Amino acid sequence: MKSYRMKSPQSQEGAVLIEAMIALLIFSLGVLALAGLQMAMIKNTDDARYRAEATFIAQEKLGQIWANTGSQAALAGYATAAGPENINLPNGLRTVAIDGNQVVTVTVTWQLPGQDQHNYVAQARVEGIY
Repeated sequence: MKSYRMKSPQSQEGAVLIEAMIALLIFSLGVLALAGLQMAMIKNTDDARYRAEATFIAQEKLGQIWANTGSQAALAGYATAAGPENINLPNGLRTVAIDGNQVVTVTVTWQLPGQDQHNYVAQARVEGIY
């Protein structure tokens, strides 16, 4: 007859500790991934907020030009008098350019620290000028 030898309980000591450490490692990686996802979402939310603010700033200037322009001189005054204007964006500037066909181009630029410069450009043709 064959006899089977049973392993002693001492040979399995520490197995639960290794399983617990592996489980803790997997849990930690999951928490770290969630933190990275949260940071990416915050960055994208800030980018969207700045784009929306730039859109509002450009459209506001176009609205002012449409409402207050009645002559070629008044229209040209927006491009020469305005120059680059500081706006409520990080390192933000707004410029107004007008070409010979009465097309107004409003450019809003901003730059966050450590990132590339962002631009938003809005164009409109101003009609009815005498």
